[in-house]
Amino acid sequence: MAINRNELVQNALAKVEAPEILINMISKRVRQLGMGERPMIMVEPRMTFMDVALKEVAEGHLAYEFIDSKD
Repeated sequence: MAINRNELVQNALAKVEAPEILINMISKRVRQLGMGERPMIMVEPRMTFMDVALKEVAEGHLAYEFIDSKD
């Protein structure tokens, strides 16, 4: 089964809404995977770290929150 990266991006954007936040989330997660962190999903053959990170976001395994710096 071929990986449809455009579909992965669209599904991830549906969860995150802001492309800038998604880019930051994916780049950080790709670094973590590259350093040996285990994926939180079943990895299919030919998936890159970016595909894994996008699918993790799309499936709700990765999330973000804003930290209020007023405290």
